[in-house]
Amino acid sequence: MNDHELPILPSFVRGEWWAPTAPDATAAGEASAAVVRDATTGEPVTRVSTEGLDLGAALEYARTVGQASLGELTFHQRAVLLKRFALALSERKDELYGLSARTGATRKDSWIDIDGGIGVLFTYSSKGRRELPNARVLVDGPVEPLSKDGSFLGRHIYTRLPGVAVQINAFNFPVWGSLEKFAPAFLAGMPTLVKPATPTGYLAEAFVRILVESGLLPDGSLQLVSGAVPDLFEHLRLGDLVGFTGSSATAERLRAHESVQTGGVRFTSETDSINASVLGTDAVAGTPEFDAYVQQLVTEMTAKAGQKCTAIRRAIVPAASVDAVIDAVRARVAERVVLGDPRAEGVTMGPLASLAQRDEVLRQVGRLERAGGELVIGSTDAPAVRLADGTEGPAPEGAFVAPMLVRFTDASAEALHEVEAFGPVASITGYGSLDEASALVARGGGSLVTSVATHDPDVAVAIASAIAPMNGRLLFLDRDDARSSTGHGSPVPHLVHGGPGRAGGGEELGGIRAVQHHMQRTAVQGSPEMLTALTGVWHAGAAARPYEASGEPHPFRKSLAELRIGDQVASPPRTVTLEDIETFATFTGDTFYAHMDEAAAAANPFFPGRVAHGYLLVSWAAGLFVDAAPGPVLANSGLEHLRFLTPVAPGDAIRVELTAKQITPRETDEYGEVRWDAVLKNQRDELVATYDVLTLVAKQAVPA
Repeated sequence: MNDHELPILPSFVRGEWWAPTAPDATAAGEASAAVVRDATTGEPVTRVSTEGLDLGAALEYARTVGQASLGELTFHQRAVLLKRFALALSERKDELYGLSARTGATRKDSWIDIDGGIGVLFTYSSKGRRELPNARVLVDGPVEPLSKDGSFLGRHIYTRLPGVAVQINAFNFPVWGSLEKFAPAFLAGMPTLVKPATPTGYLAEAFVRILVESGLLPDGSLQLVSGAVPDLFEHLRLGDLVGFTGSSATAERLRAHESVQTGGVRFTSETDSINASVLGTDAVAGTPEFDAYVQQLVTEMTAKAGQKCTAIRRAIVPAASVDAVIDAVRARVAERVVLGDPRAEGVTMGPLASLAQRDEVLRQVGRLERAGGELVIGSTDAPAVRLADGTEGPAPEGAFVAPMLVRFTDASAEALHEVEAFGPVASITGYGSLDEASALVARGGGSLVTSVATHDPDVAVAIASAIAPMNGRLLFLDRDDARSSTGHGSPVPHLVHGGPGRAGGGEELGGIRAVQHHMQRTAVQGSPEMLTALTGVWHAGAAARPYEASGEPHPFRKSLAELRIGDQVASPPRTVTLEDIETFATFTGDTFYAHMDEAAAAANPFFPGRVAHGYLLVSWAAGLFVDAAPGPVLANSGLEHLRFLTPVAPGDAIRVELTAKQITPRETDEYGEVRWDAVLKNQRDELVATYDVLTLVAKQAVPA
């Protein structure tokens, strides 16, 4: 098939697949379509063009249809869908692996990208159900009393942004790079438009197609643009968000656009990062830390052929250890690295993503050499590689580059800290002191990650205190975690992925903060009743319904279908005696002097004399509010935020008010969690203790 006969890679917009072969396509668009080739063989894979695509309409579809369909779902419902997306991709990931090999990725490289992306979906599904309410509004932080009588309160809430999350992704991780941004946006309730890089966009198209064919995607929640987006920013507006991964030059050009500067569009970027790995002064040859350092350095040079924004670009080692590290890296490369077609048996490193990328890497290596770097491992010559049939030979159409290590005797050389060869290339230099090592790390101008191999806590603390402000992530590698560590170059969805300065300035990805990044935090002020309505969480001072006065059943007799926010138990008082205190002390073994020694207790500035145990009071409170018979309440699952405020002396009486504060049904179970506001008061109406009680409650009442 001739290049011009190749089908054009389709986009998925406005609920359907689109390509310039439709009636609105132009002959010019067909002629100008870019040809994408197999990174190993140079064979054509597909063509890419967006000629005639209405980006404005695609964005509006997300803002209307996508917003509406996602807005109907709670956090937990979206989280359940994320898991189902992950399962759908897992069932067909062999298809993705087959395509991934065409990008130059080995089986292990593909695992990082494909399984890593699927793992992100699983992680956000789990975190969403564990850490977010089954609601559409997220409460942030504690309530702020704004009046003495409690009638005026303030609180922060997160609500989803009303626009579309636009992804502009790099070529190196077409699956993981998209899913790490899509998952938190989807969980927040914000539709996504993905624009993958052209050289590997066909792999992004494949995973989107699987999700579309699964029938699980809410309408408008995910769109894909396969190709250029020249007028994209002209269509963006307040409420939209752009997440960019790529070069710092492109990021700055996009950031300068009027829609970002004055139009209110949120823009975050992950860009160039001259990441470092420091060998501690204690990690000499022969130590487990030295071995782990070398193993990690070679892995980061060769995984994805070094095409990772988190790869090690600078190996910073004690001056006395430079030669030993070079020798060990050379030996490991010779032993472990087999360069060739990823589909050939035994190959451990494939080509770069394209011939253009190969040429760019070689150009940057030339810059390093002209700046004083000495190529001590590898060569810029075209390497012999293992071909698909198992033979060794040249591959003139393949984008192959051998692993290279460049030595700098002058650690202050600017190129060492500024030039990034985005391939299997790292530089090595020596340092004299920990202060010097830290200063060299900082010369990178801000990084995504720095790793430190040391077993000496003093070395770790000294380096961390100096370089933490210059990094989004720090990894400390030693004999205790070397086997379990995810590695220098592997960000995890639980933690920050981003970095200051040159790395782009972002730290929005990672954990629930990534969900909040796709939402607006707003301070809301009002009465307890109004804040209860706005947040779905009961606030002290809002209406409560004590069952004793309402004639309704005890709240513990109500299923989730029957229970309402504000349902309350208001108990009668119970008097504490000295005998109660001594019995509890003897039974538990808690004979702390404040409970048993009158003189010592009275000498304590916090107590009037002997006082009751706090845990005695909490235990009594349970007895005052509980309904003992079997019913919808299945279990007590915890107690949070306990504070003891006023000591209780013999002769004092306590009572409890227990109010249904928050109700969280579980989407996949026949029960949910109820958070109860518990308040203990004495006979003078003084607060004795406050805390939250957590119970698991059946969704429906069980027939007697």
